[in-house]
Amino acid sequence: MTADWGEQSTADLMSRYVSKEMGYGVPKEGWRICLAHEFKEKRKPFQAKDVSLSNVWEHIGLGVRYLKWWYKKTQVEKKAPFIDMFRAQPLRQIYGAPLGGIGGGTITRGWRGEFCRWQLNPGMYHYKTVMANQPFPAPYFAVCTFSQQSPRDKSTAEETELFTVCLRREGQTIYQQVLSVERPPTLQGWNWGYCGEYAFYHALYPRAWTVYHLPGQNVTLTCRQISPVIPHDYQDSSLPVAVFVWDIENKNDYDLDVSIMFTMVNGSGHKDDRSGGHWNEPFHLEKEGEAVSGVLLHHCTAVNPYTLCIATREQPGREVSHQTAFSPKGTCSSLWRDLMTDGHLDSPTGSSPPTPKGEKVAAALAVGCSVSAQSHNNLELCLVWDMPKITFGSREREHLRRYTRYFGAKGEASASLSHYALTHYRQWEKSIEEWQRPILQDCSLPSWYKSALFNELYFVVDGGTVWTELEADADISGGLRSEEGGLPAQPAVIKKYGRFAYLEGQEYRMYNTYDVHFYASFALIMLWPKLALSVQYDIAGSVVQQDPTERLHLMSGQYSPVKSKNVVPHDIGDPDDEPWHRVNAYLIHDTAHWKDLNLKFVLQVYRDFHLTQDSQYLRDMWPICQAVMASELKFDLDGDGLIENSGYADQTYDGWTVTGPSAYCGGLWLASLCAMCKMARLLDSEETYQHYRNILDRGSAAFDQLLWNGKYYNYDSSGGDHSNSVMSDQCAGHWFLRASGLGEGEYQAFPKEKIRSALKSVYDLNVMHFAGGQMGAVNGMRPEGVPDRSSVQSDEVWIGVVYGLAATMIHEDMWEEGMRTAEGCYRTVWERLGMAFQTPEAYCEKGIFRSLAYMRPLSVWGMQLALNTSQNHQSALFQNGDTDQEEGQDMRHN
Repeated sequence: MTADWGEQSTADLMSRYVSKEMGYGVPKEGWRICLAHEFKEKRKPFQAKDVSLSNVWEHIGLGVRYLKWWYKKTQVEKKAPFIDMFRAQPLRQIYGAPLGGIGGGTITRGWRGEFCRWQLNPGMYHYKTVMANQPFPAPYFAVCTFSQQSPRDKSTAEETELFTVCLRREGQTIYQQVLSVERPPTLQGWNWGYCGEYAFYHALYPRAWTVYHLPGQNVTLTCRQISPVIPHDYQDSSLPVAVFVWDIENKNDYDLDVSIMFTMVNGSGHKDDRSGGHWNEPFHLEKEGEAVSGVLLHHCTAVNPYTLCIATREQPGREVSHQTAFSPKGTCSSLWRDLMTDGHLDSPTGSSPPTPKGEKVAAALAVGCSVSAQSHNNLELCLVWDMPKITFGSREREHLRRYTRYFGAKGEASASLSHYALTHYRQWEKSIEEWQRPILQDCSLPSWYKSALFNELYFVVDGGTVWTELEADADISGGLRSEEGGLPAQPAVIKKYGRFAYLEGQEYRMYNTYDVHFYASFALIMLWPKLALSVQYDIAGSVVQQDPTERLHLMSGQYSPVKSKNVVPHDIGDPDDEPWHRVNAYLIHDTAHWKDLNLKFVLQVYRDFHLTQDSQYLRDMWPICQAVMASELKFDLDGDGLIENSGYADQTYDGWTVTGPSAYCGGLWLASLCAMCKMARLLDSEETYQHYRNILDRGSAAFDQLLWNGKYYNYDSSGGDHSNSVMSDQCAGHWFLRASGLGEGEYQAFPKEKIRSALKSVYDLNVMHFAGGQMGAVNGMRPEGVPDRSSVQSDEVWIGVVYGLAATMIHEDMWEEGMRTAEGCYRTVWERLGMAFQTPEAYCEKGIFRSLAYMRPLSVWGMQLALNTSQNHQSALFQNGDTDQEEGQDMRHN
């Protein structure tokens, strides 16, 4: 969708640039923004001072205990807190589509062109905009041009890596410009300040386009960035690479020579860039009739060393040149003049010496071509980062990234990776287009939805994601064999497809946070189902394990075990510790008493089986499902077949207390009983079926009696002042039943007419009576039409919950209501608040947001599953099954 551009002249220019006659290949659908755009609304992250006075008292103890823990963690242990309540990330309205495949680390390029968010060490982020002079680590493109300064968020303009363009006519340089709207205090000898009014950015993940009109030159550049994020592909999707294709249109009546220069600092803006010992070298690689060349930037840190690579393909009519090493200090005027003199660089041979401690080194690569009058040509550049072996914060174990299966783990794969990327990106684009085409061409779907569906997928890659090979000595079963209710030591799906983990959020640093993954998992099970099953096996293995170590939980102030047996963990660990081996980094509550985690495991097991029809998976998961349901049954204190909440925040809404039977957890419980009945029938266990059927029948009656008020299900049954609040997520259990092909007939937990009435109440109150119906659904609404302000979370909008609510409405043939509900969130986040590629967990009607770049909004793919189901046709995403490329090609680096 196009943002509010303000001036009509800019809008006209934008429209002209994407017209068919311009031929840039920029799609109609996606998220588009002018480089001169400024978002009017500036929000702040949630802080302790934002807690209302009515909620302060109950959080005083938590605050004191958190402060003590935070001090010990940061000042004594010198570690980063898994949630840092004192250093929330400010809103920077600058991010674009991240670069790279799944699980190999990421670099984010902002929509104005800067490289501004880095996650090379697994799960650990730093936010540096790297300019080619100061501490110079991010890549950047530059073009030779002169223009006015565009307004800019100055808070991030510390450093940058760039692209530059040089235009020459009849042997004379007529134009040279850094393709950046910045005017930094560094690199004063370079031509900065490209006028953003003449360019726009367009994202349809995993691709993005930036279109630059060069003022007064009659030349337009279109930079297309491609990352290999391809559904059902478990090989190329793991590669840490990105390709930039520059389309050049010369509208003049004379020929031009055009060069693009790519400058890169050896580093990522982190303090270890100055640790010394880093060095660069040029390379040339030819195989299979194709040649690539460029510069390797070896970053030689003691922990997790890596190599960056900037490269291009050698082709007839292309002139390739490089500068192996230059200091990003000072004006760098000699590099600028080198390019301006003749459109190429000096190309010295040999490697650079290792950097002294405290110094940085950068490299440059230029590629040029001739563009005839009134014609097109293109140039290709590639960025690679090769960090094959990783250790997490504990430094206890070494893990191999997934892509090492194909390119080796010696740290020598950068050249081969660049060769593969530059010779295969067209195939990637074809696969991406074939995947997206049915949805993009569906005229019944609104444009904003298509943008949300694909662009929210950024988090699968940029959620601190790691994808590793299973260690040879790993035993994920917890030491229990199948006959004891355990699992295979190394399940086949993990051996073949590896282990996968992504963060709850870039600021909430816990891997595979399971209460939130419940929502986000739709993206994985629909697009990379083997990774979804891999996560399930890891969770199942941790269920039967226990860690009796006593630790303080910050909310209660009490000590209890880190992990209890036969309960689902909250998360599988902190990347600053040792994930998979030490679970439950979350220590605010003792989640062994949470009511939703076990139930969400059962519901995902059946949904995943329903979508994959993997019978071995179902058989492996069945004893684990029985174990967690038996554990859950202890929460039915009065034996009526319905579980009770504790009076504390004992579920995913961990700041919103709930007492007695509740709509959310009670609904999940009944849905899980339905799923258990279905699985028992599939596995020919009639006795088990009757056991769960009996509980389901009694629980359904109690649920209806205690919670149904004639219009919707009450928040809880406590009878308190807010127990009859309208919870937007009250139908979450039913959503999963419908997503799993259940929810009707024998496997129905909730009467259809009551579900529709509840959804209508949510739509009328939580959506339409909140912010004029323009911001999605507030979590809690009072029946009189004002938000429930009884907690720090009840008056928030949770984007991922809203997408799940919309999916539920679509399942129930409330298509129009579902779409309008979800549209409010998309337009608020992406168009109004400038939170592109950092969708938060939550925002309030005014003023604040919470937890940027969060997992839960991936639930938008639940909407797509609902649409596929409601249209009574098999999803195009499943028609061809998984494209397992593992067997076909030997890409190993020799």
